[in-house]
Amino acid sequence: MKNLDDYQLIKMYQIGNEKAIEVLISRHQKEIFSTIFYKVLDDDLSNDIFQDTFMKAIVFIKENRYNDEGKFVIWLKRIANNLIIDYYRAKSRKKTISETQQNEQEFSIFDFLPSNTDNIEEQLVKSQIIEDIKKMLIYLPENQQEIIQLRFFEELSFKEIAEKTNTSINTTLGRVRYAIINLRKMMNDNNIILSLE
Repeated sequence: MKNLDDYQLIKMYQIGNEKAIEVLISRHQKEIFSTIFYKVLDDDLSNDIFQDTFMKAIVFIKENRYNDEGKFVIWLKRIANNLIIDYYRAKSRKKTISETQQNEQEFSIFDFLPSNTDNIEEQLVKSQIIEDIKKMLIYLPENQQEIIQLRFFEELSFKEIAEKTNTSINTTLGRVRYAIINLRKMMNDNNIILSLE
């Protein structure tokens, strides 16, 4: 499988071969992580954005929203760059928080959702999205429920989650990935759309 190109691996993953995405991640992790680290200069933050980059890519690929142009790595770097920008924008919106607290702010999956504090309708929809996600969580295995709760609702870093659950960071990353995959499958099977657009 390692001899296959990115396009072939993507197609295999789209028809259900989970190993294909692992090969893709392994193939490009060093380059993508280095790109992220060069911009943020923080190990934990780089790990979080790296993981979120691939989770977002997985969603796009599963939904057949990735258009192959033979530039998979460039596409991944664009996603990573957008997430970095989102992180710093979110951080700048929290200027009223003390410097100590500000330094502890972590990236959240909810930064993916468009934010407009002037639009009450979007705030209500976002609140409904969060409630829908919470309802779906009960159908996940307990360890995946816990990981989603800690990561996306309590906004702990992957390192903090690993310490709190007494597991390795790799185990934590794997559980988050499979929890997202399971949530996405539930959404697809039940025609649930979580979007402000």
